[in-house]
Amino acid sequence: MTPEVLVVASWNIQKNGSVPLDGRDHSPRPDEILAAYEPDIVFRQELSGAGAHGKRALYAEARALGGLIPFMGDEIEGRSKNPTGVMVDPGLFDIVAHTNDSLPWKQICHVQVRRKGSRRTLHLASAHLTHFDPDLRATEARRLTTYADHGNTVLIGMDANSYPHRTDDEISDPIDWDTVEDRVHFQHRTIERDGRRVSDTRPSEILTGGARPVYTDLAHHAATVLGHRQALTPTSSLHRTDQGPRRRIDWQLSTPDLASALIDFEVIDTGDVPRWTDHSLTISRFDLAAVDRVPSTAR
Repeated sequence: MTPEVLVVASWNIQKNGSVPLDGRDHSPRPDEILAAYEPDIVFRQELSGAGAHGKRALYAEARALGGLIPFMGDEIEGRSKNPTGVMVDPGLFDIVAHTNDSLPWKQICHVQVRRKGSRRTLHLASAHLTHFDPDLRATEARRLTTYADHGNTVLIGMDANSYPHRTDDEISDPIDWDTVEDRVHFQHRTIERDGRRVSDTRPSEILTGGARPVYTDLAHHAATVLGHRQALTPTSSLHRTDQGPRRRIDWQLSTPDLASALIDFEVIDTGDVPRWTDHSLTISRFDLAAVDRVPSTAR
């Protein structure tokens, strides 16, 4: 019997899909691309301008995705103008709370939901770590760990602007920073260790590293536990050639209790996706019956 599936999407759509990257009109549009996967939960990054005119663009996207309930961060003067957002299927979940975790550059959109008929709260967070400051990225990652406090069940979709720490498991080409042409990118994406500059993997270490990690990297889990190696396909940049090879910077994470229900993880970087953004779309799929069992087994 085929299990009923919970579909979760996470996508950074450059400039919120307002302008095709080649300057020509294209169909399907980003919301039509997303709708084809029939997601139940959507984590969005770069909802640029979606808050204008009473959040008209935000609600239009949510309607196009089948009537999801949308939430987004604020556009704050002097900070990033690219908010994060979360969209949720009201047929599956009741909304408990929505907060925007205000940090120095980008807010984290944090939505709490409950599966229909359940008393267990699921915490959903859409994050877009700061692109220019490795130290601030580490702080943002530590903030994300707090959502899992007190045994909470958490699901996160994010643009990490940094790299997975288990480098030997990745299938993308390593970065030789001596050959990266973009000097600003070099400053933004490297940290100093043992007297040399190396790729910034600190957010990954904070979130999914150590003997008792707070979160499970769902793509890594799919590749190493489920045997789906293509889950580790690099996600960005789909266009830039002056910043080194593509790397996997777009992540979906969950607390380990929820990761046990994962059945598939997909990275979509072909077709119409590169026409609109430099980031791949990621799709995770969970056995919904196993998700429903999590509240009875999680501490």
